[in-house]
Amino acid sequence: MSTRPPVADWTTDWDHLDPRWVDDPYPIWDDLRQRCPIAHTDRFGGVYLPTRYKDIRDIAYDTEHFSSRKVAVREVHPPNDRGAPPITSDPPRHRLARMVLLPPFTPDAIDKLRPRARAICNELIDAFIAKGACDAAVEYSQHIPTRVMAHMLGVPESDGELFRTWINATLQEGVTDNAALMQALVEMTEYFRGPMLERRQKPGTDLISYLVQQTYPDGRTLTDNHVLGSVRLLLVAGIDTTWSAIGAFIWHLAMAPEDRRRLVAEPELMPTAIEELLRAYAPVTMAREVIADTEINGCPFKPGQMVMLSFPAANRDPQMFPDADKVIIDRKENRHAAFGLGIHRCVGSNLARMEVTVAVEELLKRIPEFGIAGTVTWSEGSVRGPRRLPLRFG
Repeated sequence: MSTRPPVADWTTDWDHLDPRWVDDPYPIWDDLRQRCPIAHTDRFGGVYLPTRYKDIRDIAYDTEHFSSRKVAVREVHPPNDRGAPPITSDPPRHRLARMVLLPPFTPDAIDKLRPRARAICNELIDAFIAKGACDAAVEYSQHIPTRVMAHMLGVPESDGELFRTWINATLQEGVTDNAALMQALVEMTEYFRGPMLERRQKPGTDLISYLVQQTYPDGRTLTDNHVLGSVRLLLVAGIDTTWSAIGAFIWHLAMAPEDRRRLVAEPELMPTAIEELLRAYAPVTMAREVIADTEINGCPFKPGQMVMLSFPAANRDPQMFPDADKVIIDRKENRHAAFGLGIHRCVGSNLARMEVTVAVEELLKRIPEFGIAGTVTWSEGSVRGPRRLPLRFG
């Protein structure tokens, strides 16, 4: 973890890299909602932190005062040509970039990937079940979305370790180490440049082939930068987010045996339980740049500063969710923000739901009894999930 000055007052000097936030941010957000629902810090060049669902929603929908050209809180931001449309696009450009990505992520399209996802889960379980223990983060959750995304992109699933290195550099190291961030962005771009150029000459049925055949309204095919930016987005945003959710769900089921045993006994409850776990352990925090003076909930926002949009904090707001800090796996009303709010709501939500559901289902089928067997560590940065999750079976 980063070595940084400790936070003395979360209302005026918060830091999402502080070990207390990394280990357990929920009490911090609860306290801020009551004392100072929109906190601020001078770190990272100045960042606002709303903690209430309504404020986060209002900012997410306000594209006049808040831009998505920077979507993470970090010390230094990459140049604009390293963007990842549509997530780093504002209207009107955003709509085109988003519409291009929607067809490969419809429910019907994702259902076709379900058998491959189940096979991947069972291959992974086969590798550790006989040991009676595993690191469910390192040996299970981190591989599932990595291999599924590689399968979709038409690149070798065996390159998963390389992908995980880039994701770590982008979402963790790169928050404070610009050199690590830029190196990862360059390496990702060059890795995918070859497959992109090959697909332009001879397209197949994979996702890169799909992208190189898409056009702008004037009939031009998408530029190389657009295609490569979208592929970088799919790799980074579509992998760590989901493996973090899978790991957090397994952690909860290890810590709450009554929930785990109920899901084993009542598998029909799985869809409702998955939505509640998404609410309670939403992994993704995004950011916006303030581009015009405005006011939210009495708090003035100044141009040039950033806003951290913590969808996990929104999901723990008791004004929106009764018993917000309790995990209720049969919760009926659940309009959570795990996949974001506003025009940038996650394009890959159908894929993520499928992957987390299959991962939990297959683990519970094969290993219905398990518990924590050591120290659990959590990631720091804009995506939260276990990085070490030692389990024992039985």
